[in-house]
Amino acid sequence: MSKARQIFANNMTRENPVFIQVLGICSTLAVTNSLKNTFVMCVGLLFTLSLSNFTVSLLRRWMPTRIRMMVEVLVIASYVIVVDITLKAFYPDIWRQLGPYVGLIITNCIVMGRAEAFALTNPPGLSFIDGLSAGVGYSYVLLVIAVFRELLGSGSLWGFRILGDWWEDWAIMVMAPGAFFMLALFIWIVKGLFLKPEAKKEGAS
Repeated sequence: MSKARQIFANNMTRENPVFIQVLGICSTLAVTNSLKNTFVMCVGLLFTLSLSNFTVSLLRRWMPTRIRMMVEVLVIASYVIVVDITLKAFYPDIWRQLGPYVGLIITNCIVMGRAEAFALTNPPGLSFIDGLSAGVGYSYVLLVIAVFRELLGSGSLWGFRILGDWWEDWAIMVMAPGAFFMLALFIWIVKGLFLKPEAKKEGAS
């Protein structure tokens, strides 16, 4: 397996930023009560994470150690501003619903973590792939959680009513406790049913 494919596979499973490293869960609590908002947030983070990784890797040889983190924050903030302005210009309703959470991408542990852990010591191409795969690994977890939270909490998906009048909405699912519950359930299922048997097979071999 090539290094790029291995990086992508690891960020999907064994090194997933959400259910393995438990990073960036603030947005899990904040936006996953709506599938549409979650999707927009994931696209914004994918854009920021992959391009900030790429940019930090390009600049890594010229960044003085004492201001390294300030440069990384400046790079990340620049891409977040692009996302924020784009949403405000073309999707003002979603921009208003997301409110300050788009700006909080700057402080997302995943973005800074990948820049520090990978982009500073690897070439731009691999750093871009690492950022992209970490973003995809983050996104699919949030999208799965958002599907169940919106469906159970509002009886709808993407704003369209799916469940009929017979369904009694679970109000707790669109509140913060519902996000904690769904995230814990997702982690338990993935680790218990998928990752643990795979680890046992590798250990036996």
